[in-house]
Amino acid sequence: MLFSPKEKGQGLVEYALILVLVAIVVIAVLMVLGPIIGNVFSAVNDSLSSVSS
Repeated sequence: MLFSPKEKGQGLVEYALILVLVAIVVIAVLMVLGPIIGNVFSAVNDSLSSVSS
């Protein structure tokens, strides 16, 4: 019972660290896949514009 407040704070810190880790992973994946996804959208846009012309 004496350690309950510390455990609550520790849990919040652990959740914050997990959230930061997930954010870093998402940013890293977007940096790696961003140009590839951009090229795919550019190709689709070019093909759609050539079909409609």
